[in-house]
Amino acid sequence: MLDSVKDYYGKVLQGSQDLQTNACCTDEAMPEFLKPILSKVHDEVMMRYYGCGLVVPEQMAGLKVLDLGCGAGRDVYALSAMVGESGRVVGLDMTDEQLAVAREYQNYHADIFGFKETNVEFIQGDIDQLENLPFEDGYFDLIVSNCVINLVQDKQKVLKQAYRLLKQGGEMYFSDVYCDRRIPDELVKDEVLYGECLSGALYWRDFLEFSKAAGFTDPRLVKDRVLTIENAKLEQKIGHMNFYSATYRLFKIDGLESACEDYGQAVRYKGTIEHQPYMFMLDNHHKIETGKMFSVCGNTYRMLNDTRFAEHFEFFGDWSNHFGIFPDCGTPIPFATDQSGALGGACC
Repeated sequence: MLDSVKDYYGKVLQGSQDLQTNACCTDEAMPEFLKPILSKVHDEVMMRYYGCGLVVPEQMAGLKVLDLGCGAGRDVYALSAMVGESGRVVGLDMTDEQLAVAREYQNYHADIFGFKETNVEFIQGDIDQLENLPFEDGYFDLIVSNCVINLVQDKQKVLKQAYRLLKQGGEMYFSDVYCDRRIPDELVKDEVLYGECLSGALYWRDFLEFSKAAGFTDPRLVKDRVLTIENAKLEQKIGHMNFYSATYRLFKIDGLESACEDYGQAVRYKGTIEHQPYMFMLDNHHKIETGKMFSVCGNTYRMLNDTRFAEHFEFFGDWSNHFGIFPDCGTPIPFATDQSGALGGACC
């Protein structure tokens, strides 16, 4: 399957117009600040973009970033502009043809972004063999990936190695395709379905379990959308399976718990994160308005306090009192709260 993926993205696909479905196409409103950056990315690089989301998190100046499955480098170059000359972006891909395009325009993008020299590097390799990269444990502040992990055979290994390469307080912020069930082997072996980012997609529950096993204790869903496929022949093969594009952020933070526990803590956002003056969205359940006291669980507290976001928040409370599961972002208590002693109905 590895060779078929190389051929599909190196020889079959010559541009995004050659895709047979909408799985590897970003269908998301472009933030205003990103438009002038992407307008400077070379046309040939843009033409060879196959992504399903926006992997541009907040507060990136000076970060060391690794892009897994960078392709021709669209995201690498956009991120390079955002990290600035003091930052570094490393793109990893296995496809010769894609990397040739990416490398051709390193000096072009350094010039157009006003840098004295390029702040990007491209490495050829497989993203399920991250142990071969020449970087020490904890080297990167941020790891991104855009619709590529579904193409890898050993997805759990990718997550484990990503965790190793991240520093404490770092995060993996990535978009990918997921399915509402485990995909049958005969479809996984279908080279077109696999190359179109469908039959290699993880069942979403397996992804959550793999993430937690890798050390990312509390995966946070940022954005998601239904994939409509829009190819009658491939839809017939897929049957009743449903696919989704989703962006997750996974933090490497010691002390995260398996559930959202309430310690009576709160935060107040200062409105100082770049491009986020009125609200900061940590994930799709935590949209924190500027200046408003916002109650948080212990995990959310750590995700803000133990990361690059700390200086942009005021923090209230400590860890001296525990009030159980946080009601708005955790699993509710499984026991009956009715004090009458009446038994419940059928199990679910």
